[in-house]
Amino acid sequence: MIYPSIDKLLNIVSSKYELVHIAARRSKEISKTEYLQMREYEYKSSKNIGRALEEVEAGLIKIKRDNK
Repeated sequence: MIYPSIDKLLNIVSSKYELVHIAARRSKEISKTEYLQMREYEYKSSKNIGRALEEVEAGLIKIKRDNK
């Protein structure tokens, strides 16, 4: 089973495309800076993309919305 669940993540983020964009940007940031927002043992995933998704689920990544 994939963790975190896509259903839980889509309750936080409005679309799959936005979720992919957020996770990809955060994953690249983790690779570049090696900064994690949680302790390393708290992550279930060992890969940066999974860790980025876990941070979204935990509410550690704030999503800014443009109101046009």
